[in-house]
Amino acid sequence: MHNILFFGDSLTAGYGLNDVKKESLPALIQQRIDAAGLAYHTINGGLSGDTTSGGLYRLDYWINRPIAVFVLELGINDIIRGIPPQTTAHNLQTIIDRVKQRHPHDKIALMGMEIPAFIPGTFAAQFKAIFRKLSEANNTAFVPFYLQGVAGIAHLNLPDRLHPNAEGYKIIADNVWPVIKKLL
Repeated sequence: MHNILFFGDSLTAGYGLNDVKKESLPALIQQRIDAAGLAYHTINGGLSGDTTSGGLYRLDYWINRPIAVFVLELGINDIIRGIPPQTTAHNLQTIIDRVKQRHPHDKIALMGMEIPAFIPGTFAAQFKAIFRKLSEANNTAFVPFYLQGVAGIAHLNLPDRLHPNAEGYKIIADNVWPVIKKLL
């Protein structure tokens, strides 16, 4: 059995869901793995509110176990807290470097993020560009926008309009599964 570690923030953890063990993205990907008869086990390493620096701090705990695929979804909380895109990019690169150092044969998938429409300016373009640049520089699998088809759509999100509901996560799983499946 090979492990797939989903490492991220509330969008990985499944914040606000009624049943994280059935409705979060790692759970939905596990259901698809099981249906395909593949020998992989998903691990939900999501922590609500986490930033890229928080992820760096807790990374060693999570990568101190055997993993075959590392799925990285962090960054949106950096922007909400006003952390410069350059800092976010540096922290994400450091996370990728540490994973490669500890698990040189692991496959990595990077989940891209975009800034919510309420944050103006060039900041948005700089932030969005981080993920593609990191993916290309590190030759990772890549989902350009993790919340594609869900962000800003009221009925697919919790009342806070920031976190997907169970229906929203089904759409995210539809977008992410083809990328993960190619790594298995």
